[in-house]
Amino acid sequence: MKLWELSLRKAQEENKKIVLAGCVPQAQPRQDYLKGLSIIGVQQIDRVVEVVEETIKGHSVRLLGQKKDNGKRLGGARLDLPKIRKNPLIEIISINTGCLNACTYCKTKHARGNLASYPIDELVDRAKQSFQEGVCEIWLTSEDTGAYGRDIGSSLPALLWKLVEVIPEGAMLRLGMTNPPYILEHLEEMAKILHHPRVYAFLHIPVQSASDTVLMEMKREYCVADFKRVVDFLKDKVPGITIATDIICGFPGETDQDFQETVKLVEEYKFPSLFINQFYPRPGTPAAKMEQVPAQVKKQRTKELSRIFHSYNPYDHKIGQRQQVLVTEESFDSKFYVAHNRFYEQVLVPKNPTFMGKMVEVDIYESGKHFMKGQPVSDAKVYTPSISKPLARGEVSGLTEEFRNRLGNHLNSVPHTSAANRRESASSRMVLRLQRLHQDFALKMSVGLALFALLFALLVKVYN
Repeated sequence: MKLWELSLRKAQEENKKIVLAGCVPQAQPRQDYLKGLSIIGVQQIDRVVEVVEETIKGHSVRLLGQKKDNGKRLGGARLDLPKIRKNPLIEIISINTGCLNACTYCKTKHARGNLASYPIDELVDRAKQSFQEGVCEIWLTSEDTGAYGRDIGSSLPALLWKLVEVIPEGAMLRLGMTNPPYILEHLEEMAKILHHPRVYAFLHIPVQSASDTVLMEMKREYCVADFKRVVDFLKDKVPGITIATDIICGFPGETDQDFQETVKLVEEYKFPSLFINQFYPRPGTPAAKMEQVPAQVKKQRTKELSRIFHSYNPYDHKIGQRQQVLVTEESFDSKFYVAHNRFYEQVLVPKNPTFMGKMVEVDIYESGKHFMKGQPVSDAKVYTPSISKPLARGEVSGLTEEFRNRLGNHLNSVPHTSAANRRESASSRMVLRLQRLHQDFALKMSVGLALFALLFALLVKVYN
């Protein structure tokens, strides 16, 4: 029994109310460990409040259907739903859901189905709103950003050119993962976009294997030459660009020769960002029925590729350079602020509160495997993006000014308490506020999304 199944069983034994969300329950809703539990499908985020309320009442609710408009599949939940950003400075926008591929090892297609893209105007409006709320960095995400628009007669470059028009000076846009087949036809335009001063020169292009035989068994719909063509073209047209990629070690049928081809690719390109995954057969996928590579062999290949990846330092030659970086978060050890340069390379800077959310000029004085350290230039001006003050951590995005005032007026009407009772009073005020405004749609959605985020994070943590 898997760890997450054990966690679910423990929660049930303690009579806790459980709501599951995400790709795994969507793809396998009839699994024994899901019996009697409420499930929210990947396109039903906006109905999480209903599901939670019914579950609390003791009912089991399952919303797993696909949303359609006049028979056409929609991209997912509305983009303008209220939400709480994990980082108030970063907005994550999903531009489409589903994909066009049918990779033999992937479970995502089972859950999310075929490609469904959001209209360009809705995505641009969401970006505008984000900047009005103080965001200084936008991440575009999806199962495959390169496939964007193919279902609605548009394309990724068409979207990106519209987005860069609304990015304020000092703010940045980061592109998400794109598979090789869908970027080949847009190489010229993508190179121009990645040259834009408000777009990171960064692209995540998974190769998975450097063996055409393995790629064919994976049904990846490209060959190694296609991948190299994309990477070589972008490296030539966008000097310094960061190319991140993924490798799967030990896919069914992978021979020693196949693996050595992958090793040669990594040694040739020395990817600064490389995600190495040991193959795991997902139940219900074609790859799970193939003849498996022995576990020890998979483990050894993963270890060997990791050794090669850690044998080179991609940033040593940048020591002494002067770079402009955008500061967006705190490091895990809380000793530095984390910033990114033009190529989305991580640069650690001193924890000066005036730097957060700003463009800072630094001199690189040290480098590691995954980062550089920068010393702010003494006479350089800290650049403030031409955007609003960011929302406070935990504040809900997407609420109208009128609704925010209602919340503020209610808090101001609550009597002051002693310091000893302040924390308890704050909690009480929050409970009272939620009770009194429970019928307000916007607040219901914001509370529901916050709860959904917690539930989803728990599921991912347990699953991993």
